[in-house]
Amino acid sequence: QLNLVESGGGLVQPGRSLTLSCAVSGINLDDYAIGWFRQVDGKVRDGIACISGSDRNARYLDSVRGRFTISRDDNKNTVYLQIHSLTFEDTGVYYCAAVMKSYCSGPYDAWGQGTQVTVSS
Repeated sequence: QLNLVESGGGLVQPGRSLTLSCAVSGINLDDYAIGWFRQVDGKVRDGIACISGSDRNARYLDSVRGRFTISRDDNKNTVYLQIHSLTFEDTGVYYCAAVMKSYCSGPYDAWGQGTQVTVSS
């Protein structure tokens, strides 16, 4: 069955880089869009990046475009989120989610447990 597991978070200093991973099982990534979301202080999860299933087209939240890169490794069934030049505003719980369609549009069908990213000097 569909399952997603995030990893790669931790305590990092501003200006550093970090790569988050979303291991996906039970599906073919060509049939699902995978999105990355961020939750701050228990509020609504904001979509920050998404990669479509059929053509791997990437979409980004305006505030992260240029610093965040979403990518996919079909051999490992894993979706990555590379974060560069970390700032304090990047702090939050990062979730990945899957939706059963090739393009990025909700509602999402399944979510991972989240991984905490804390940016502190």
